[in-house]
Amino acid sequence: MSQVTLIAGRGVPLVGNDIDTDRIIPARFLKSITFDGLGEHLFRDDRTQAQGQHPLDQPQYQGAEILVVNRNFGCGSSREHAPQALSRWGIRAIVGESFAEIFFGNCVALGLPCVMATPVEVQQLQEWLAANPQTSISVNLEAMQVQYENVTIPVQMSRDVQNMFIGGTWDACGQLMAQSHQIQQIATRLPYIRWSQTVAS
Repeated sequence: MSQVTLIAGRGVPLVGNDIDTDRIIPARFLKSITFDGLGEHLFRDDRTQAQGQHPLDQPQYQGAEILVVNRNFGCGSSREHAPQALSRWGIRAIVGESFAEIFFGNCVALGLPCVMATPVEVQQLQEWLAANPQTSISVNLEAMQVQYENVTIPVQMSRDVQNMFIGGTWDACGQLMAQSHQIQQIATRLPYIRWSQTVAS
């Protein structure tokens, strides 16, 4: 099991509502057969248009691991490449006002927690990060709090998802592989499995 309980690191504010997955990772980068290299194309078009002024390109935010966003982050198409690109850039947690449902689920599958705070608290955190880009913040999934400086703000996610992160059960593939011996034992008792093996041989 790989438990996710506390994420600490520097934060990067990304201001704006309804940032969709096509902006997070443009469609032309979805042609590869693996997710390798997606991180370098994160927000590629936005960053090109911003000419070095995008938060991800600003020197004070290099190495930041916690992304702070606004409302309906990750909307649009359901491409799992979007959280993959964020993770491969180095993002380990996202704090926001709200998240698109499928994007949120894809993040959970990667062990990338997305927690929600009120619009006022998110804006205050973004403004604080803009003034203090080198100071660490933390996302505590057990206490469901984000802490920065001497400020603690409550955050939310569903209790089921919280328990998955804390218990280390968010990794469905890992859980399946961990039970491979039992799966094989059950498979040998299934008549249709034996039948298909006989036909194949």
